[in-house]
Amino acid sequence: MSDVHFDFAVLLTVLTFVTGLGWLIDKLWLAGRRRALIGGDDKPGWIIDFCRSFFPVIFAVLVLRSFVAEPFRIPSESMLPTLIKGDFILVNKFTYGLRDPVFHYRFFGDGGPKRGDVVVFRWPRDPSTDFIKRIVGVPGDHLVYKDKTLYVNGEVAKLDADGVYAASGSSSDVRYRLLENLGGVEHHILTDPNRPSDGLCGPGSSGANEALCSGGELVLPPGQYFGMGDNRDGSFDSRGWGTIPEKNLVGRAFFIWMSWDAQSKRPFFSRIGTPIH
Repeated sequence: MSDVHFDFAVLLTVLTFVTGLGWLIDKLWLAGRRRALIGGDDKPGWIIDFCRSFFPVIFAVLVLRSFVAEPFRIPSESMLPTLIKGDFILVNKFTYGLRDPVFHYRFFGDGGPKRGDVVVFRWPRDPSTDFIKRIVGVPGDHLVYKDKTLYVNGEVAKLDADGVYAASGSSSDVRYRLLENLGGVEHHILTDPNRPSDGLCGPGSSGANEALCSGGELVLPPGQYFGMGDNRDGSFDSRGWGTIPEKNLVGRAFFIWMSWDAQSKRPFFSRIGTPIH
């Protein structure tokens, strides 16, 4: 995902403050002085004119982007087949509570992701970078991932075969498409029969979850979520870098508003307008 999320939010906030201050000073003081001095012909200087013209636009963009919905672009294949490289998505910013756009302090609401939600968040190892994964575990959950199958609180996330997703004529390129039922939320995932299954606590996890694991099983502490890519054998996710803190949540992905096919250099029309499940 994009690595400019934090900087752009700060820039928008600063521009909103500066132009808003200029607009307010003009409204309360300068406009009246100009009218008194020049007989009612209101002709502000370029700085004040800029503030008056652009403050409403910048303020509206800040509010929409910070508290309503924000666009993101999918740069990788980690969420195949749900999301493909080149999808442009919208993220609901108020589902999990409202946060200020600079320090990300939650000032309204107390909801959190549910199992099965596709969520954008600030990567714990580098909060300036945004990641997107599916939440498979919420605080208090007991998780096991064995033989490419997920178990949540002792219940298996049922998998039903749904054919081959992609093959180029070589058996090493085959990926199987499966329908996963995660506590009533059904979605497709991919698995690669030629790759070993990464556990939650073993070598594939790079030791990220070692402190939370016991015998290859993991219990999520308060305020921590576990995210996995739908492309289960082609995703760098919580198995490799650890859990997702609640404070890092950005919002829930819910809609594909544009999709670009880089090979044919044209929009992928069949994906435009598709809801994300």
